[in-house]
Amino acid sequence: MKKVILISSLIACSFLSSEAQTTDKKITLKKVMSDPDWMGRPAQNWRWHYKSDKIIYSQKRLNSPIRDSFVDGIDAGDTPNQVDAHSLHTLSNRAVWNADKSKLIYLSNGNIFMRAVATGKLKQLTFTSESKTGLQFLSTGKIVFRSGWTYYSLNPDNFQLAELANLKIGKPPKSIKDPKSYVAKEQHKLIEYVAKKHAEKKAAKAHRDALKEAAPASLPDSIYLGKEVTIRWSSLSPTGDKMIVATREKGDAYNKKDVMPNYITGDASVEAVKARVRVGTTTPPKEKLWLLDLKSSTKLQLSIKDLDGFDEDVLASVKQENMQRDGKSYTSQNAPRNIVFWRALWSPNGADVAVMMEAHDNKDRWIATVDLSTAKFKQEHRLHDDAWINYHHNQMGWLPSSDQFFYQSEEDGYAHIYLKKPGQKTIQLTKGSYVADRITVTKKGDYLYYRANKEHPGVFEIYRVALASGKHEQLTSLGGLIDYRLSPDESSLLLEHSKTIMPPELFVQSAHSNSKAVQISAFTSEEFKSYSWQTPEIVEVKSDHHDRPIYARVYRPVAQHDAIKKRAVMFIHGAGYLQNAHKGWSGYFREFMFHQMLIQKGYVVMDMDWRASKGYGRDWRTAIYRQMGTPEVEDIRSGINFMIENENVDPKRIGGYGGSYGGFLTLMAMFKEPDLFAAGSALRLVSDWTSYNHGYTSNILNTPQVDPIAFERSSPIYFAEGLQKPLLLNAPMVDSNVFFQDTVRLVQRLIELEKTDNFETAIFPVENHGFTEPSSWLDEYRRIFKLFENNL
Repeated sequence: MKKVILISSLIACSFLSSEAQTTDKKITLKKVMSDPDWMGRPAQNWRWHYKSDKIIYSQKRLNSPIRDSFVDGIDAGDTPNQVDAHSLHTLSNRAVWNADKSKLIYLSNGNIFMRAVATGKLKQLTFTSESKTGLQFLSTGKIVFRSGWTYYSLNPDNFQLAELANLKIGKPPKSIKDPKSYVAKEQHKLIEYVAKKHAEKKAAKAHRDALKEAAPASLPDSIYLGKEVTIRWSSLSPTGDKMIVATREKGDAYNKKDVMPNYITGDASVEAVKARVRVGTTTPPKEKLWLLDLKSSTKLQLSIKDLDGFDEDVLASVKQENMQRDGKSYTSQNAPRNIVFWRALWSPNGADVAVMMEAHDNKDRWIATVDLSTAKFKQEHRLHDDAWINYHHNQMGWLPSSDQFFYQSEEDGYAHIYLKKPGQKTIQLTKGSYVADRITVTKKGDYLYYRANKEHPGVFEIYRVALASGKHEQLTSLGGLIDYRLSPDESSLLLEHSKTIMPPELFVQSAHSNSKAVQISAFTSEEFKSYSWQTPEIVEVKSDHHDRPIYARVYRPVAQHDAIKKRAVMFIHGAGYLQNAHKGWSGYFREFMFHQMLIQKGYVVMDMDWRASKGYGRDWRTAIYRQMGTPEVEDIRSGINFMIENENVDPKRIGGYGGSYGGFLTLMAMFKEPDLFAAGSALRLVSDWTSYNHGYTSNILNTPQVDPIAFERSSPIYFAEGLQKPLLLNAPMVDSNVFFQDTVRLVQRLIELEKTDNFETAIFPVENHGFTEPSSWLDEYRRIFKLFENNL
């Protein structure tokens, strides 16, 4: 890695647009789909050194899956130093800091290390093979960790180790009781053996109790959490005397896996691989939340009855619509809803704890504090969504003052940051048509740092707000995509920044002002920079179905011939809730390069963020509720109309393709709107949403048992008779995300519909959802390119 310095406003000087570069080097499919190491190997797990004067990151070895660790300075001329195997334990990975940031602890090779920041002294605190997790500092300065579900406190000064809590599954041992009934008493009177054994048990227990009472330091009693349950998570107070624990009953469908055959194995056998459960086969989890008193070794269950709407029939209208279709009626019935407990966060002084939880039906999220004397919830916030609660943007945390916490909410239409004192009115810290996330609070609690796309939906910058005055400051002006880490001394920001044709690089700048950013990495290869990459323009596509613009990337042909109608390709991104029409480096980097190849061949390419995409707020996200594939295809049509009207595109020479959710939308477009594409390719496609996972699908379509209308309305297999144009199906066979069965069932449906002349299928026997083998990538995209060349 060479050292370079660039000011933020001129960062793109080494990644000039195609108009400014002189090279005419042509991109080829073989290069695009080869091992991406040729492009450069960006930093991973990048973070600050504890002294705030260096950074630490890992980097993939060239042509190897192994990753090496490096320490690098933040000044010009500094050379990154690879950390050898003997020194890896000195790197503080996933460190936990104490309140004043004077000490940090972390795990390395299963043991605990502690570093004093002022002196840099590193101390290994444990030397055992026992697994450890859950590191935290207590307010006393002691360190807590757990092994299994046994918690230990460790004094770093004298290495005194004490058992703090022991959580167990099952019921506590039965007490030894004297006989009470007439028959039992007679049994003890008549049978000497029974009376003898009973007396021995009582004597042994009395002896154990006496020894425990006489011991200089006794172990805490085990706390039993019930039979047939699993412990999901626990949260220990900073004072070490209380704990919140979430349990789930065993035996529900969350513990049952599907199976998937793997045909390419080392011994040539067919392997039955365990896979995820399907949305149609899950049952609601039965969870409980407990408040534990570790001093008395007692537990109390927290009741959801203190939450507004805990028993609302929120799906009543959905159930009624589905039952009416079958000629039946539905009467709304209120009953306690299944609640999934997400996490509990204690205030720094341990006086309060805030719990975040969600209804299993995905329609409500609550934040509640707990009255520690009565073990009752005190509701602080309820977020309701008639569609579904966003599974992103749920960050929460306490301020160092201990009497306020922040949280994210989409209640006004966008993910924003709110501040609240328990029991008091909420203060909204950010507001506007943008998303605010990646929240960091300073150790004094005077500032809150965050990331937001205020200027443009596709441009993210770093901001901070002074909590005393509410004044916001923009700290970066780099454009594109950005992420950050605040240095331990809170003086600097470590930034990962990218632009459309510039892969991620690392920068450092002041954390206190919008100053110049210093680029401290050069991971991108010279070979990658030698190509004439075109920066696509982000355009605003007008819709016939809503007032908001649809943002899209447009790649224009290198050689423009205005008099000739052009061919075009619509790329349909995957993941559903994902943003791709932004001004940063795309995770779809192969597709980005494939599009560059297409424009060399005279194609126009559009890559749009249809409704459901990330970065545009709640209503954009939830537009697809109970109708996946309808709003998105409407927006795709708007994009096609834009290309016809503004890019001189021939409406009869437009193709479409996409993978995963993009494969699903390609099918919906070709089956329901056959005039849109002259040809299309669906990769790792979803054909029937009843086969997809529960967490994602139930958010948007509920469940097939409750809402079959939504599944039938949203699954391409129900519309397969509409296929008229050439369709290429590309399917990995060991796909643990979208099962190969989705393709198999669709193919059989197309065969039965006598669509033989309209589709072809390519299978990839060794690939999972995300391809890894360059040969598979190349074969797949050669077929896609051939499809477009032959039909457009």
